[in-house]
Amino acid sequence: MAKPSTFFVCTSCGAQARQFFGKCASCGSWNTLVEQKAAPAADSRRRRPVAEAPAAEAVVAGQPRRSEPIQAVGERALQRLSSGYGEFDRVLGGGLVPGSLVLVGGDPGIGKSTLLLQSARAMAGRASVLYVSAEESAQQVKLRWRRLAEASPAQPEAGELEAGESKAGADFQLLAETDLELVLQELEALRPAVAIIDSIQALHDAELGSAPGSVSQVRECAAALARIAKRQDTALLLVGHVTKEGALAGPKVLEHLVDAVLTFEGDRFASHRLLRAVKNRFGATHELGVFEMRDRGLAEVTNPSELFLGGDEPSAGTATIVACEGTRPLVVEMQALVSTTSYASPRRSATGIAVNRLHQILAVLEKHLGLPLSRFDCYLAVAGGLEVEEPAADLGVAAAVVASYRDLTLPPGTVLVGELGLGGQLRPVGQLELRLQEAARLGFTRAVVPRGTGLAKAAAGFGLQLLEAGGVAEALVAALGVNPADDRG
Repeated sequence: MAKPSTFFVCTSCGAQARQFFGKCASCGSWNTLVEQKAAPAADSRRRRPVAEAPAAEAVVAGQPRRSEPIQAVGERALQRLSSGYGEFDRVLGGGLVPGSLVLVGGDPGIGKSTLLLQSARAMAGRASVLYVSAEESAQQVKLRWRRLAEASPAQPEAGELEAGESKAGADFQLLAETDLELVLQELEALRPAVAIIDSIQALHDAELGSAPGSVSQVRECAAALARIAKRQDTALLLVGHVTKEGALAGPKVLEHLVDAVLTFEGDRFASHRLLRAVKNRFGATHELGVFEMRDRGLAEVTNPSELFLGGDEPSAGTATIVACEGTRPLVVEMQALVSTTSYASPRRSATGIAVNRLHQILAVLEKHLGLPLSRFDCYLAVAGGLEVEEPAADLGVAAAVVASYRDLTLPPGTVLVGELGLGGQLRPVGQLELRLQEAARLGFTRAVVPRGTGLAKAAAGFGLQLLEAGGVAEALVAALGVNPADDRG
């Protein structure tokens, strides 16, 4: 028996190679080549109809056959379908777009299936929903459906639970299947407004010899589902697995194929969950939705700033910033601890912020304020487990570090917003007025910001005292009330 021919596929870029290499020759990624069996060649593939040109028509050079001028393309109003949860709609850009593909990824057990099942229950009263469970049996999904019944946005009374459950389940179809062909047949028969595939890695195409979850299987299954979703205007939600590094499993082409990529994050020791938009063709990227995991499922957190703030009692080494996740401002507490090192090289640890950013801020403080931070250990943490990536948090980090080093406490009601340059200057940040509004709404009275914002009158209208500064030394004096550069060494 002849040995079946094989080839190697890169899981990052999808490039193919005839032999194994440690490094992909196309994208340069290491250890991403996976062996696949070559599928037998076929004259025609199913689910790929090709329209043939009429024999009587002669092809004229320079004349379009299927294209048309862009001015002739008709416009259609974008009717979004609400997911039933405001936080989910915020991340999607206002709701689900018909014919769109949304990929939801996250760690195992984080709550992806719970979120989509709750949304399906909320949408089933207004639109037809098909839930394809490729990992659980129909009985398992039904048990979770009943447990999550009270977590729906429109919660029925205790005596109306059965009636509400029957009404919500009228337009909810459940299919426990892993065969792609059967799933496509069900989609064509039902033509639902929303379809949920849980998960794309569990589906398999019988025409391919590779195992479910392989690069070729994920690519072909996603492409077939995308074609039918676009043709029927079905909003398709795909659940995706992640690797141990936290990246979405499968080929990179999967992320390019879909219209939106959402990541569901959270700490297993904390109850809150963060839904982020990494890619969105119909809305803003890096938008954030906040949920809380409870015994009855996920609940929306409409005021997440209170979640990321510490206690009411101020302490040394803490500072408050206003970070922006997409269009949402979040008031976050930064905590720093500076202590004398007992090692030859001081330790640097950062949770919720890039450690290289911390190194840069410490170098600026040592250079321009003369603080001997190179002889001290420094630990930094963002309260609540939030990841803060934007440079607007630089001034808050610097204030927390200096306050811990000098054992000072910032005056209550003070927020700090500004990017720190390598020369010690304070640079302006975007969406400053939105940040000040959020700080004033939560009761803050003082804001230290870069000079030249022109928002003094607006801040006064919010009830904020605006303290403008041109450099880090001036900003820290305004925030702390003392000069941190005094008594150097």
